[in-house]
Amino acid sequence: MSHDAFVNYAVQFQQTLEDCRELYASSAQQLMEQRPQILGSSPEDYVRVMDDLHKGLLIKVFVSVVVADRRWSKEERVLAEMLFEHIWHKQLQGDQLKDALRHISHEASRLRWHSLLRPFEEIDLLRGRVAELETVVMRLANLIAKADGETTPAESGRVQLIQDEIHTHLHRLPLDSPGQHEAANEARPQAVQKMRNDSVEIRTKIDLKPSAAPSLPAEPSREDRLAAALNELDGLVGMASVKHEVRTMTNFLRVQKEREKAGLPKTNISLHMVFTGNPGTGKTTVARIVGRIFGAMGILQKGHLVETDRSGLVAEYAGQTGPKTNKRINEALDGVLFIDEAYSLVADEGQDAYGDEAVQTLLKRMEDDRDRLVVILAGYPKPLERLLRSNPGLSSRFNRRMNFDDYRASEMGRIFETMCRRNQYDTPPLARAKLALGFDYLYHHRDEHFGNGRLVRNVFEESIRRMANRIAQVEQLTKELLTELQADDITLPGVPEDVWNTLDDPQRLFTVICPSCSDSSPLAQQYLGRRVRCRKCNHKFTADWGEPVS
Repeated sequence: MSHDAFVNYAVQFQQTLEDCRELYASSAQQLMEQRPQILGSSPEDYVRVMDDLHKGLLIKVFVSVVVADRRWSKEERVLAEMLFEHIWHKQLQGDQLKDALRHISHEASRLRWHSLLRPFEEIDLLRGRVAELETVVMRLANLIAKADGETTPAESGRVQLIQDEIHTHLHRLPLDSPGQHEAANEARPQAVQKMRNDSVEIRTKIDLKPSAAPSLPAEPSREDRLAAALNELDGLVGMASVKHEVRTMTNFLRVQKEREKAGLPKTNISLHMVFTGNPGTGKTTVARIVGRIFGAMGILQKGHLVETDRSGLVAEYAGQTGPKTNKRINEALDGVLFIDEAYSLVADEGQDAYGDEAVQTLLKRMEDDRDRLVVILAGYPKPLERLLRSNPGLSSRFNRRMNFDDYRASEMGRIFETMCRRNQYDTPPLARAKLALGFDYLYHHRDEHFGNGRLVRNVFEESIRRMANRIAQVEQLTKELLTELQADDITLPGVPEDVWNTLDDPQRLFTVICPSCSDSSPLAQQYLGRRVRCRKCNHKFTADWGEPVS
């Protein structure tokens, strides 16, 4: 490999090390903000734990690849120097470097994949970042394998083995399975304690010195917290009616706060809500943002979100449902209790004494703790409507309803694009066209189990795995190879082959919408993702995603 080519590899390697650190650090920050109740009294300690896990992961990947061919090339030694400086914050050369290489080669085999990946496997909030983790790991593995200009069969096999390990640990948990919220509630505290133990084990094995507690950012003001929550809401794809409703509610509450300050009477309204929509339409995400809005405005003291379902409220034996429901409500006090598939609380037919007890307990606590609790019922529209009609107490308390529509093809494309930007991927026009055609077909043939955003995430994660398999056969990597998702990398299960008949036609038309004047006009496939000019208002914009013209 030429000197210039290796310098390019080294630059990408250094960036990937930093990307891994940032992923684990920002995940810790995300948990501190949205799941503080599971981290105990020292959340800054958890930032340290995640930093240890990222270092252990880097060593595991590095050693797994370089020892595959039983030799250390000079290029791999340079990468090792960079890795050690990243981990130990000091430069190692000569005998020190040799000793460090010998040490980590021995200890890496004792680091377990399950421990290093545990946050993203066992903490439900972080499962949405699995694609980011997989991207970092596979980029790192490919850069190491190809750094010396040749990739041996043993190295290729080891890269594939790493990908298999990632897939085994991070893609085996079903989404929307019965009782998933309750299982997650039980797993979180246990997982956090295990991660603390994993951190101690990693420190012992790779001689990490206890570092000072990381300096945490200053607590933002209420105004900054509110602005951040509203900005996140505005950044969500689609949901125009939901965004309008949340904004209207926020403005109303602002006015009531100002009237209260002025000594004027305020109008009390119920803040309990019903979110209706199919899976993957963003109900949980919006519920979390609503909690943050209420917390920032002082409506709720904390504004955290506690997710549950029937299995988290209803017990199997007489006398246990009341205490079980009260326990989950206590966890949600000063925040939001989000009850998914809420209609399952009461059976459609026949008597359901346990479900009725859970509902009555909930109604009583909503009254007793009306200033400390907001409840959101979520699920499919028709079953939720039946539930509300079945109980006057429920229907009178839940008079604010928001409907989450299924995502159209262009909206699913924009969700895919968001995932690409977050993980530094590009999609050329042909890949965008394939996604648009596939999403459009799946949207028009959907049923109530249509995956929506989760469908997009699954397509994205499978695409980056297929891309990793493709570039594994390429001897020399470029930044473009590492970051471009091609049409052949993309697969959409359930889409028949004849949908792709027009894919190779660069003049295939897609409808795009101008963000300035909202004019919709047909655009040839070859311009998808590129800058164009609106024919009506002359505004220049990126024609990111469109819907096929039939």
